[in-house]
Amino acid sequence: MEYQFAKRMSNVKASAIREILKATSDPKMISFAGGNPSAEAFPVKEIEKISADILTNEPISVLQYGITEGDQELIQAATHFFNRHEQVMKADDQMIITSGSQQIMEFVAKILCNEGDVVICENPSFLGALNAFKSLGAVLRGIEYKNGQLDLKSLKQALQMEPKPKFMYLIPNFQNPTGMTMSLEVRKEILKLAKDNGVLILEDNPYGDLRFEGEAIPSIKSLDEDGLVIYAASLSKIIAPGMRVACCIAPKAIIQKMTVAKQASDVHSNLWAQKVMARYLQNYDMDAHIERIRMIYKQKCHLMLDEMKKHFHPDVQYTIPTGGMFIWVTLPESVDMLTFVKKALEKNVAVVPGNAFLDDDTKECHSFRMNYSTPTNEKIKEGVKILGEITYEMLSISS
Repeated sequence: MEYQFAKRMSNVKASAIREILKATSDPKMISFAGGNPSAEAFPVKEIEKISADILTNEPISVLQYGITEGDQELIQAATHFFNRHEQVMKADDQMIITSGSQQIMEFVAKILCNEGDVVICENPSFLGALNAFKSLGAVLRGIEYKNGQLDLKSLKQALQMEPKPKFMYLIPNFQNPTGMTMSLEVRKEILKLAKDNGVLILEDNPYGDLRFEGEAIPSIKSLDEDGLVIYAASLSKIIAPGMRVACCIAPKAIIQKMTVAKQASDVHSNLWAQKVMARYLQNYDMDAHIERIRMIYKQKCHLMLDEMKKHFHPDVQYTIPTGGMFIWVTLPESVDMLTFVKKALEKNVAVVPGNAFLDDDTKECHSFRMNYSTPTNEKIKEGVKILGEITYEMLSISS
């Protein structure tokens, strides 16, 4: 039978990352393609103990239905946690617990965008968010990076174009996929532009706690005094992504609409996961746990960068992150990036082609994303050496 799917599904494509990850099921494959936390980062024993305590002493609290906004114990614990270094939860704000940050992206677009409305995004940006926006009929207007920062001149022009954008989607800290971080000056200017043009900001900050070098930069949300910023705060990268728990902090009116959207979607997020997260935040030293993760990622990142410097052709450029999980590699224009990615797969190394992260994935792109948080040290050394050999092979052909 030939199925007739909704027109809106034509805007959504299977995730290039997920498709590549299928190939990584081969045990011989070295994957730099994912965005998973290190297996060393999970607090397995603590989660096991908390779960046992809950199921022994208060099983009904996690086995029964809950309220859509989220478990109040978690909301209180998360508010304290996310406000510990800066004020992201303002007096007029509320919080809703969602089934991962991806659901925040979906709900924000669902409550703000009609078919054909414009969303401004970084170019490149997080593929999952771009797909969520496009699935709801939004049109993406991408802003390039220039000298390591978002091009503010282009952003100003994009904000003044018709149709007027509904919101900006930004990842200021250790951006996915580039690993780059916005300066404080750029954040302040973006907030000013948002206020001047009456455009909301969806600030996605899953990697902010993963800084392993330098000083933390205030979030755009903490600088906002006008109710312009919707803040997506994930617990996936610092506790466990499989539990699918994230927190959205925004003005009351936004959260109320998101609550209605969630009622129509999945009623509420997993109560067991919410309760475990709440108890973990309450009873364990999160800052010590995060510091341990930072040291793991710092070592892995520096190892990958050292190996790239050793093995990559000198004409290949790449970002040098100070936190997060990703490095963005750019090949010379003479090298076809998709051919490079294919050759890497043939030699059992997986990376993600950069065009997957663009506002229009048919655009030409000479970059690809590498992840250092997941692979072991041995895999990093072996995989980077193979990629380096391919850079020399392809550049010798193109020269």
